[in-house]
This record gives sequence, structure tokens and C-alpha cells, in this order.
Amino acid sequence: MAKVQLDITTPRRVVYSNEIDMLIARAIDGNIGIMPGHTPLVTALENSVVRVKKDDKEIPIPISDGFLEVKPDKINLIVRTAELPEEIDLQRAEKAKERAERRLREEKSKLDQARAEAALDRAVSRINAAKSKSNRFD
Repeated sequence: MAKVQLDITTPRRVVYSNEIDMLIARAIDGNIGIMPGHTPLVTALENSVVRVKKDDKEIPIPISDGFLEVKPDKINLIVRTAELPEEIDLQRAEKAKERAERRLREEKSKLDQARAEAALDRAVSRINAAKSKSNRFD
């Protein structure tokens, strides 16, 4: 089966680099699946959990907003943050979720509310990725 190179990069490091079978990500206009030979594409990404499929297994990787660049033989995700599930401190993510929920209840300004919503999205993505370890691959 054909593979495509995937690199997930943040300003601090390369989080993931490997050949994969498929990537599922949330672009600004909806979910998108990328397989080897896909038509070239550049799109913005939302805070979400991208799903990397390789050899009938899947790894969830929470990301913050960024960009997806697709070439027939390579996929680049350039994102603000990304973590592998085993790197996530679940207790810290759950506390961040609680703080964001509390700020959403208390904040009055639209800017503060938008920041709290983004923080909540990131925390929920991290929690979901950390808890879905059953299909991970090395």
C-alpha cells in the first residue's frame, strides 16, 4: 500500500515525522481526509485532534490552529501547538478545562470569552487524545 510522508511541526519542534496511510484533519471548512497522491492543497486548520492512520492503527494528535499543506508525496502541518498522546499530562489538561469553563461562566467581554472558548477547545482535545490510547502505534 502506498504511503505519504507526514510532518507535524510547531515553532518549537517537529512533533511527528513518519510515512502514513491517511490523515484526517479539521480544516476551517470541515473535515478532510488526505491519502497518498492527493491533489495539492493549502488550508487553515482549527483547534482539533488530527487522526493519523498507519498500518490499520490510529494515533490522535491534538493541535492548535495552523496550516495544512498537501503535496502528492508529502503532508505538512504547521501548527501553533501539537502533542503526542503520551506527552499529555491528563491531570493538567483537566485543570485547564475546569479553568476555561469557569472563565466562560464569569467573563463579560467578548474577547475574554473567545479566549476562554479556545482554551476549552484545546483542553478537551488534549483530554480526548490522552484517553484514546487503545489504537496507538509506535
